[in-house]
Amino acid sequence: MPLSPLHRRPLRARRTSRSVALALAVLLPAAALSVSSASPATAAPVTVAADALDGTCAALQVHDGSRALGYVVRSSGGYGFTSSAAAATPFRLEATQLSRYQLFDATGAPAYQSVAGFILAGDAYGERADYTVTVSGDRYRFTNTATGQIMGSFLWSLGAGGTSHTVALTTASGCYTPPDIDPGVAGTAGPGVDSSGKLVGTIDAHAHITAGAAFGGRLHCGEAWAPGGVRDALAGCSSHASLNVGALFEGIIGGTDPVNSAEDGWPTFGDWPQHNSLLHEQSYYRSIERSWRSGQRVLNALLVANRVICELFPYRDTSCDEMDQLRVQSAYLSSMQDYIDAQHGGKGKGWFRIATTPAQVRAIAAQGKLAVLVGVENSEVFGCREIKDVPQCTRADIDAGLDELQALGVSGLYPVHKFDNAFGGTRFDSGVTGAALNVANLLSTGHWWTATSCTGPSDNEQPLVSDDFAELLKLGPLGLPAGAILPVYPSGKICNTRGLTALGTYLIQRMISRGMIIHVDHMGVKTAQAVLDLADAARYPGVASVHTWSDPALVDRIIARGGFVASYAFAAHEPGNGEPGFLAEWRTHRALPHGGSITGYGFGSDVNGLAPQAPPRGSDPLAYPFTAPNGTTVSKQVYGTRTFDLNTDGVAQYGLYADWTTDLIGQAGSDGPLLRQQLMSGAEAYTRMWEQATAAG
Repeated sequence: MPLSPLHRRPLRARRTSRSVALALAVLLPAAALSVSSASPATAAPVTVAADALDGTCAALQVHDGSRALGYVVRSSGGYGFTSSAAAATPFRLEATQLSRYQLFDATGAPAYQSVAGFILAGDAYGERADYTVTVSGDRYRFTNTATGQIMGSFLWSLGAGGTSHTVALTTASGCYTPPDIDPGVAGTAGPGVDSSGKLVGTIDAHAHITAGAAFGGRLHCGEAWAPGGVRDALAGCSSHASLNVGALFEGIIGGTDPVNSAEDGWPTFGDWPQHNSLLHEQSYYRSIERSWRSGQRVLNALLVANRVICELFPYRDTSCDEMDQLRVQSAYLSSMQDYIDAQHGGKGKGWFRIATTPAQVRAIAAQGKLAVLVGVENSEVFGCREIKDVPQCTRADIDAGLDELQALGVSGLYPVHKFDNAFGGTRFDSGVTGAALNVANLLSTGHWWTATSCTGPSDNEQPLVSDDFAELLKLGPLGLPAGAILPVYPSGKICNTRGLTALGTYLIQRMISRGMIIHVDHMGVKTAQAVLDLADAARYPGVASVHTWSDPALVDRIIARGGFVASYAFAAHEPGNGEPGFLAEWRTHRALPHGGSITGYGFGSDVNGLAPQAPPRGSDPLAYPFTAPNGTTVSKQVYGTRTFDLNTDGVAQYGLYADWTTDLIGQAGSDGPLLRQQLMSGAEAYTRMWEQATAAG
């Protein structure tokens, strides 16, 4: 069974904050307690649904059956009772999940259930500071989520009671307000659909917002959401501090400084997030909210897994089996939706909505909310790796796996990712990254990548000498087979010798019959061409290339087939680091033989996907505040004490995609109006493609 997000970080989630000895303080007489509260003349009973209490400022009156025991009041270490409503301590209820809350007293201390039975004043979130709330008549029952103990009276003080204990809430003032992040967006947004029912908004067709639960749960530092709020979600991680293994990993893949990794996180963020801090959270939900409020209407959340990377990192909370990783992330995504619902009045009321059909996407957009699609990107989906060309799965495994993924809401997947697998050959990465992944391919499959010279579309070239491999092997034992000989590749254009296998053909045919989106990025040219041949034969439009991993000739075939195309969210123009510019690629795709049929275009952020985001803007800076494509006014976003600016930070975190999109359109010059129209039609184009794929299947 997958572990819930609440259990994945036991050292952080289970903190308690005071010695049990402090329980003695709650025995002080109520008259000696110092309190503050609202005027009782303005108090009113709170009787809303149990999942609609977020942000409520209330006095707590504990009852034992029909008998009122008193109002809760703060003592030096815990809480007692007073008969005076005016003397009651005001508590803020802050949602941790649907119908679950932290209770902050006026000093900001969360009430937590101690081992001894008393409820004490803590100093940080933990499972014992988490209460599940249910309605009991015109009152509520508070049950500690960790222990199952009901809030009531314990030795004449607030503590573990029994089933007869309930709590009445009355409105109060003077409550503590926990820290949060403002999206920084004001004004009324344009509608999510136009008068004809077409979606109006952008699409990020490739994002990894569940990465906090991926790769065993510890490779990535930070969370897109956490029950304890921003202080827990964006805290630093000691495993990623200077010269620790996380900092070393990030230095290798992202080019950050492993020697100077302050790892300070909330609230200063001196070390991360940066546009190239690849192992730190970049998509906290308040940042996604900023992009949504600025015109984004669809986000394709790809569950991601890699067994080899997971096993190389020494710390983990969950299994490295790739299907297990996908299951954990699916639960994480659903819990994220519930958490956002809890912040907005209850189940179904949040702006973040998981969509499993095109009709749901349209309905969500019509409400002005963000439709979140679920996809999968991993190399060993269904356990279908190959070891020395022997597949490790069967057709029955594929059918059962597709059934499971669709039950999880998955609408599309990558049949091939970073390694050769039982379905086909991968498209090689280049340079040192390619060398590292080639080593990983050997660990996964028992063989190196194999290549031949080719003409026309090709895969990325590989090193002609073994220096890159030799440097990687110096990093430590990688478990390579004894006597492994480093590979040598032809110069010039090369293609992976492995193409679509018989099992791969079966998978593609089954995906077509189910109306699932086939992502051809990461397939070697030979494999991708065979997949597009099958799509052409079936007249199937459900194919996509969404983050610059397909040759232009393949992209043209996708466009001709009625599929969907997006570009990796590069800088607008070539930044000088070897990466292309978004505008040049968009113009290249428009100039293809079938490019004139592009009606909507997207971007693929690959956020949290071990890939850098666009670097700082540089000259001719974006001016703040600015008007987003949907008409809202957007100011700089602030995390704690750090203010983010596209010009100096690049896309350091997801909220800056609001800034990036507006700036991209501005940099397009005379093409700006057309680019704006195509980006704001991206959500519609993807949804229409999905509708047609469903109909064809």
